[in-house]
Amino acid sequence: ARHRLVFDEFFLLQLGLALKKRDIREDKQGVSFKIQGLIRKKLLNSLPFRLTEDQTRALSEIEADMNSRQPMNRLLQGDVGSGKTIVSVIAMADCVETGWQAAIMAPTEILARQHFFTIRRFLEPLGIECALLTSARGKAKREGLLRDIRSGKIAVVVGTHALIQEDVEFNKLGLVIIDEQHKFGVLQRKRLQSKGRVPDVLVMTATPIPRTLAITVFGDLDISTIRCLPPGRTPVKTYFIEENKRDDMYEFLRDRISTGNQVYVIYPLVEKSKTLNLKAATRMYEHFRKDIFPEYRIGLVHGRLKEEEKHGVMAQFEQGLIDILVATTVVEVGVDVANASIILIEHAGRFGLSQLHQLRGRVGRGDKQGFCILMASTSSEDAGKRLNAMTRTTDGFKIAEYDLLIRGPGEFFGVRQHGLPELRLGDLIKDRELLLHARKEAFAFAETKPAAGSLVFQELSLRFPANKEELLLTR
Repeated sequence: ARHRLVFDEFFLLQLGLALKKRDIREDKQGVSFKIQGLIRKKLLNSLPFRLTEDQTRALSEIEADMNSRQPMNRLLQGDVGSGKTIVSVIAMADCVETGWQAAIMAPTEILARQHFFTIRRFLEPLGIECALLTSARGKAKREGLLRDIRSGKIAVVVGTHALIQEDVEFNKLGLVIIDEQHKFGVLQRKRLQSKGRVPDVLVMTATPIPRTLAITVFGDLDISTIRCLPPGRTPVKTYFIEENKRDDMYEFLRDRISTGNQVYVIYPLVEKSKTLNLKAATRMYEHFRKDIFPEYRIGLVHGRLKEEEKHGVMAQFEQGLIDILVATTVVEVGVDVANASIILIEHAGRFGLSQLHQLRGRVGRGDKQGFCILMASTSSEDAGKRLNAMTRTTDGFKIAEYDLLIRGPGEFFGVRQHGLPELRLGDLIKDRELLLHARKEAFAFAETKPAAGSLVFQELSLRFPANKEELLLTR
């Protein structure tokens, strides 16, 4: 009896996604780019590296979507440092070659700026004008940018939430890319899409998603996955140490800095809490500067700083003018400093596995061996298991699966914001095989009996009312 009811619940969920996917493909005529690949060829020839097999396959899937009259609705997922950005840059070049504009939205100004400098470096030598649009832009400069975007002079726009403000108008928006998509709400994504007629949409994430979540939360999207890392990347060595080894750890940092390496030190809090016995970034910054590392240049960056202050500190770190950067998780994504080879994460047990993996991805991006030091007290058996898991593998997909087992689907990077319904009977982990079976049947049913699909969806929604509102909203 439970098997049947769980199947019905999963079938309802997957049928809703199948109907949504069918509606997107059938009800809207998207852009057919008819890519010639001339700019792409020049871009590939200018690269100092060759694309991996996974990158090439993902690019082929994206190109097929872009050439189709049906709008692209694709998720590009890959581990930290797997090379998703260059795939998106090539897609933007293909888009611009056919006379359309492309926009990429990032959740933070730090990440937006990082993307802008990378994209501009690749595209501007090919005659493609790029611009950065964030809330930090002055009024006069912003108005000039908006004019150039409206006229089509600027072909590629990189920005934050500033892209979805009402006064931002595109001349001919054909491709929308959303990076670290789990940081955005559904409405924010739709507002950017509405800036074009029916633009192709590519969403990216560096947080690998377990398959059961991928087909539940993103079941209406086509998925491209980049698993292998570019050649030459050395896996980061990860160590879990306890508080009584702090002095030894400080000596290790001194030794590495003395040979020209830079260091991140991450804290969970900006300022000391009255209720939590945790070290905080601002206090430890002063402690490092005055007591522990007075001979070195120390920087501080966190979310409460003004944008200009953040960018000033990050610029100094990138230029090698700061030896140790004390920070919160504001550097979790979008920070790429090749000379930063060590990251120390204090109170590591306070972070989820996927977040720890993202932070670890800040190092090992150059030719130096990367080190990740997880410092925590083993007060919790669960925390100890998680931290030990980090030391055993650098594979983000394995870590994501383990994270899902520990934290459950409701907490995995806040998936509830995506419309994941509260399941009344089914368990995404224990009933994984049944979920896969229900998905196969639901998509086949929606394909072969499209008229009946909507009726069955409505009937099942009455049987599982907890799902109805969220699933209809998703549709």
